[in-house]
Amino acid sequence: MPLLGNNRIHQIAFVVNDIEATSEAFAKLLGIQKPTWFLTAPHSISKAYFRGKPTNAQNKLVFIDTPSVQIELIEPNDEPSTMREFLERKEGIHHIAFDVDNMQQRVKIMEDQGFSVIQTGEFTSSKGRYVYLDTTKRYKTMIELLERDEPQGYAQPKPSLSPPLLGTDQITQLAIVVEDMEQTADAFCTLLGIEKPPVIHANDPAITQVVYRGEQTDAKAKFMFIQTPLLEIELVEPAADSPSIWNEHLDNEGEGIHHLAFVVKDLDEQIDKLKKLGYPLIQRGNFWNRKGRYAYLDTRSDLKVIIELLEKDEQ
Repeated sequence: MPLLGNNRIHQIAFVVNDIEATSEAFAKLLGIQKPTWFLTAPHSISKAYFRGKPTNAQNKLVFIDTPSVQIELIEPNDEPSTMREFLERKEGIHHIAFDVDNMQQRVKIMEDQGFSVIQTGEFTSSKGRYVYLDTTKRYKTMIELLERDEPQGYAQPKPSLSPPLLGTDQITQLAIVVEDMEQTADAFCTLLGIEKPPVIHANDPAITQVVYRGEQTDAKAKFMFIQTPLLEIELVEPAADSPSIWNEHLDNEGEGIHHLAFVVKDLDEQIDKLKKLGYPLIQRGNFWNRKGRYAYLDTRSDLKVIIELLEKDEQ
C-alpha cells in the first residue's frame, strides 16, 4: 500500500520572488489568462507553525490546474517559514504534495519512516490543513500532505485567446537527478506502493547522439521511469565522466528536481519558438530506444525550472 494511502501527486509547488511575473509566464505557457493571487491569512487564522514555533508567515498564492497536476506558485513574506528558508537560497520547485484522508495517521506513518514535521497550518481559501515533512534527503524534494474538509475554494484562470505555447498544457513528467538511483528508487517505490521498474542504460552515443551546449558528448546515464496515475517520475543518474545537463545540475545544485516535460509535435518548431522567446537550447538528443527525440530549454529565468520537450515517434 502507498504510505500516504494513494500514489497520485496532486501538486507541484514553486517558491518565487515575483508571483506576478511568474504567473504571467505560466499563463503564456499553458494558454490561460493570468491568474490572480490571493494572500493567506495571519497566524490567528492560519495557525501556522514553523519548526515547532508559531509564525506570522503569510504567502501570496496562485493555483493552476492542468490535466495531470496542479501548479502552485508561492511568494512568501519575510516571516520564518519553509518557503522563506528555501527562497533565501533560490527560486524553484519547493515541494510536491499529496492529498490524504487521515492527516494524523499519515503523519505518524511518515514520522515512523524517519521524516520530521517542518511546518503545519490551516488552509485559508477552504477548510483543511497542511503539513510539510523533511523528506528532501531521501526523495530529493520536500513532501506536503493536504487534508481537505471541503473542496478548495479559489477561482481557476480562464482560457486565453491564444493556445498553449507548446500546443499542449499537459505536464507528462517530473524528473529528478540523483547520485544513487537504486536508493532513491527504493524510497519512491515504498512511498508509492509500487514495484520498482527496470533501470535503463543509455550508453550508446551512436544512438543517443547528444549535443550538450553545442558540443557532442556521450552523455552516458542510467534512467528509471516510475509511473503514477497522471504523472511520470523520471530518475536520472548520469555517469561522472560524461558531460551533460544532468552532471551540470549535480555540480551546481546537487541532487533534486531537474525539469518538467511536455510531449510535443514537431520538436524543431517548438525549439525555435522557445529560442525566439529568449530561452537557450541546452541539450538535445535521441531516446535510448530510437523511438523519439528530446530537447532541454533553459526556461529558468521566467518559469523557474528547465522545460524538456519530448517528441515521440508514431507507433
